[in-house]
Amino acid sequence: MRFGILTISDRSARGEREDLSGPALAARVEQEGWEASRTAVIPDEEGEIEAMLTEWADSGDLDLVLTTGGTGFTSRDVTPEVTKAVIDRRAPGMEEAMRAASMLITPMAMLSRAAAGIRGKVLIVNLPGSPKGAVENLEAILPVLEHAVGQLNDTGSQNHETG
Repeated sequence: MRFGILTISDRSARGEREDLSGPALAARVEQEGWEASRTAVIPDEEGEIEAMLTEWADSGDLDLVLTTGGTGFTSRDVTPEVTKAVIDRRAPGMEEAMRAASMLITPMAMLSRAAAGIRGKVLIVNLPGSPKGAVENLEAILPVLEHAVGQLNDTGSQNHETG
């Protein structure tokens, strides 16, 4: 599977803080034998997030786009709203699974507003901005990613559980 990993952080985009979440996600994806073929760091700006998500999802060379950052309560945290605006269909079960898994680790997980959904044949998933939280949330959905991408590409098996 081919991943794009988009870090959304004002401070990292300005060079004030090293992006640790994007590389942590890339390392975890590669542990599974998949490829992090695109990575970028952009600020918490609606227009830039929308342009990047749209470009990457419509490029035809990615299966999944993972975002990290911008899912909290601050006024600059707009990643979920932009994601919902660019996707065609929601994937609420993934959102619920990530929050449920995170709640076993920290009560702060209930503050996540992360979204997940489909644009064309690409799955877009928002993850927290911390490296630890981003990887933990990714691990919550790892078991279903290959099947989800297979279904999006009409190569996955159809069954009654996932339809």
